Amino acid sequence: MKVILKEDVEKLGTAGDLVDVKPGYGRNYLIPQAKAILATDGAIRQFEKMKKQAELRAELTVDAAKELARKLEATSVTIPVTVGEDDKIHGTVTNIQVAQALEERDIIIDRRKITIDEDIKSLGEYTATIEVLGDLKPKVKVWVVKQE
Repeated sequence: MKVILKEDVEKLGTAGDLVDVKPGYGRNYLIPQAKAILATDGAIRQFEKMKKQAELRAELTVDAAKELARKLEATSVTIPVTVGEDDKIHGTVTNIQVAQALEERDIIIDRRKITIDEDIKSLGEYTATIEVLGDLKPKVKVWVVKQE
């Protein structure tokens, strides 16, 4: 019996694979558990079409991520803060403030994807790393200045 796997199945194959299994295994386990579908001609054509569309979406995602990374590398943000004596700031600058500063430049980034390399407790220039996609992690300059 030939089936198309809808998800990864240990010792059998990965999602999208066309595999030959014993009829009982296919009918009694894989198909009822929604781990596979029966490999008819129509199902094979439909699955191939879906696979191509997924590959195109993945390519577009990677291209968009690279473009965003280039845009971020060329960007620096300025965060005005109130300061006390010796130019020490009240509190610290957080990833939330960096995300808001990027949003003002029409770059929407989830705050959880922003990592500030060191605690920002005084005025100056700092670096924030932004996780865009996998190993693609551009750095953004963060300028902390005195609020006027």
